[in-house]
Amino acid sequence: MDVFQSGNPGDTAFRVDRYPFYLLNRLVSRYNSIIDARLRAIGLDIPSWRVLMILGEESPRGAREIAQAAVINLSTMTRIIQRMTAAGLVTATPSREDARVTLVALAPAGEAQLAEARLATAPIYAHLIAGLKAEEFEQLIALLGRLHDNLEPLAP
Repeated sequence: MDVFQSGNPGDTAFRVDRYPFYLLNRLVSRYNSIIDARLRAIGLDIPSWRVLMILGEESPRGAREIAQAAVINLSTMTRIIQRMTAAGLVTATPSREDARVTLVALAPAGEAQLAEARLATAPIYAHLIAGLKAEEFEQLIALLGRLHDNLEPLAP
């Protein structure tokens, strides 16, 4: 039997434990439930943590760019940014080049919260990748990228 058929939902040989999207969803769900508890203990939720982590890479960034990186729709991201602004974690200002673009930057309180979030989540990540060889990790990242790229032509 073709190894791919057992993961094909259109095939009678389909098995859920061979379906990559089930396995990915199961992994992300478990990971999120673990880090959610750690983040809530320091006053953060997962969407706010995503924003802090993205801004930790580069700040300021446009709200649309943050939404895309966080895989959250723009209207939801706008509400998240408004909450984070009210909490003093980020600042949001119109871009000088294009007033339609809202630039979001880490505020000092956001930088402190990001540092705390990194400490809270780093041990989970270390546990998650324990036992993986560097080349296995690189292969995993490459394969996930290829799967994503394969879907790109089908995206709306």
